[in-house]
Amino acid sequence: MSSQKWFISGASGGLGLAITEKVLAQGHRVVAAVRRIDGMRTLQQAYPDRIEAESVDVTDLEQVQAAAARHPDVDVVVNNAGGAVIGAMEEMSEADIQQQIALNLLAPIHMTRAFLGGMRARKRGMFIHVSSVGGRAAFAGGSLYHAAKFGLEGFAESVSQEVAEFGIKTVIIEPGSIKTGFVANIRWTPELDAYKDGAVGKLRRWLEEHGETSVSGDPVKMAEAIYTISQMPEPPLRTVLGGDAYAVLEAGYSRSLAALQAQKDLAGSVMFQGKTGFMPE
Repeated sequence: MSSQKWFISGASGGLGLAITEKVLAQGHRVVAAVRRIDGMRTLQQAYPDRIEAESVDVTDLEQVQAAAARHPDVDVVVNNAGGAVIGAMEEMSEADIQQQIALNLLAPIHMTRAFLGGMRARKRGMFIHVSSVGGRAAFAGGSLYHAAKFGLEGFAESVSQEVAEFGIKTVIIEPGSIKTGFVANIRWTPELDAYKDGAVGKLRRWLEEHGETSVSGDPVKMAEAIYTISQMPEPPLRTVLGGDAYAVLEAGYSRSLAALQAQKDLAGSVMFQGKTGFMPE
């Protein structure tokens, strides 16, 4: 197998670090896009010829474009950087709203745009978008995180259809809980009394008490699965990782399908006679 060049955002910790270590162990090269490059020293010492650390704030468009310009030969881009602000929507500040959309949605959009032209010219490449079970299912307290991740999945699915003809593959990863310190790194909104005893307050309390001990996803095993998927000739568009994520999505899809099917007659009743509607192939 020929060597690949990977560009991985959020590579200094958690799942991003596990993916970076796996890719390096498989003999590939990595550009690690991180906020603090000193966090990559150990890997740079272990793989001095195959890892390059780039100080990149993924929410800064100019920094993203500059990094992409320095690495026009990247084969695989991993949009991994992300993070959650948890609390009732009404508790969130304007800065929280802007930050969640910037980090979890706009950053991967800009990253994709920055690298896409080079891949299209070479007729090959892959984008791996690390979404979440929260990109297909929503929970109280995560409104802006869900808004961004749902948006990311719609963006990625649409672009996947635009670029497939250029030999560019798209992979969406939907992890459940991961033992990466994600819960510890959650930013909590200041709590309003009105939400303390409701759905948001209950979730907040549960995460604070049981969050870390309930985490089930092994980041090393997830990284191995993601790498395996990346080497498939025809990888699936979406892959769910984690039994918790699978259970949530299976139940959610079942409810959604039942609700949709119950509306079939109503949906058809509002159409003009003889018109099929807008159904592009």
